[in-house]
Amino acid sequence: MINIDENLTVTSPVGFKASGIHCGLKKSLLKKDLALIYSDVVATSCGVYTKNKVKGAPLTITKQHLVNKKAQAIIVNSGNANTCNGDDGLAKAKKMATLCAKELSIKNDDVLVASTGVIGVPLNIDAIKDGIPQLVGSLSSNIESAKNASMAIMTTDTIEKQAGVEIELNGKKVTIAAMAKGSGMIHPNMATMLSFITTDLSISPSLLKEALKQSVNVSYNRISVDGDSSTNDMVLIMANGLAHNETITEKNDDYNLFLEALTALNIYISKKIAKDGEGATKLIECTVKNALSIEDAETLSKSVVTSSLVKAAMFGSDANWGRILCALGYSNIDFDPEKVDVSFASETGTILVCKAGSPVSFDEKKAKEILLQNEVKILVNMNLGSSEVTTWGCDLTYDYVKINGDYRS
Repeated sequence: MINIDENLTVTSPVGFKASGIHCGLKKSLLKKDLALIYSDVVATSCGVYTKNKVKGAPLTITKQHLVNKKAQAIIVNSGNANTCNGDDGLAKAKKMATLCAKELSIKNDDVLVASTGVIGVPLNIDAIKDGIPQLVGSLSSNIESAKNASMAIMTTDTIEKQAGVEIELNGKKVTIAAMAKGSGMIHPNMATMLSFITTDLSISPSLLKEALKQSVNVSYNRISVDGDSSTNDMVLIMANGLAHNETITEKNDDYNLFLEALTALNIYISKKIAKDGEGATKLIECTVKNALSIEDAETLSKSVVTSSLVKAAMFGSDANWGRILCALGYSNIDFDPEKVDVSFASETGTILVCKAGSPVSFDEKKAKEILLQNEVKILVNMNLGSSEVTTWGCDLTYDYVKINGDYRS
């Protein structure tokens, strides 16, 4: 059983420090906008990135710096995505890494870069340059520093997202922790989200990459807020080996336990992102079971959580199950509508609302009570096979439009 601990932070694994400051990218002096995660030693590192064809300059630089599968620091700014800024954007993303590396006295290529915020606005690199000495000077392994870093990467987020997990490998304690941001422009196959994972595990670069990709596919790639895939998403992981476990070089029991823990952590953080969707009032979890294949189940489930009509119905706590069948129907997956069952569930109970593709008599009052909760489950039984997948989303509210109607201001 993997237990997620919200008291663990990216500085909990041995040898990691973090910091977060206000450098002037955001107007409010009260909002931090520059973060740093640092490992005492060079760490085995890798990342996964957005599938949007339009990509932020930081992704390009970070990919270049990860060619050797090593990194020692991650510098992140919020308030400006540094995207669609041409050669100027690339030069500034590279300069972020160079300035940070110089202050840390490490190699330029060992610094990874990430940005989030408004697209198409030139990055104020002078503010970052002026802030880096303070950023590096305030590095610490304490919880407050980790919290500052987590707050510094937030944009429209209403809560910080940070957690960790501890496992034991042959008598050695290994800690894995993550901090993330994400609230809008969230859609399967990454989102407008950034996630940074630290661990003191010792593992080969190829297996670290495989584990990250596998865990991301069933976590961050299964959430949606609004159907918009961002230009700047990335998930980065640094494994510095300071837990001194026997290095994982094959898919043995140690690897499987690490993968299980990493996946549990990423799912936990993903759900926090979905629940904190812009303007959202509730987390929606859709489980499609007994589909013909995992691929079918995932596509069907995503079709439900990304449906604007389903999301609006969840906001109104309306047991409008017809919208769910509609969303299944345009997923381009072949199934028999006359075999589909639909139920709603929450902490207050479960209610069947559709049987074999047809209405059943149900208590509307009870259904309303179930859907009024801040975490709601949509349970879909395809009655065709044995495959099951769960995806996560949120409701669609008036506030989503308000937030995005004047985002730049």
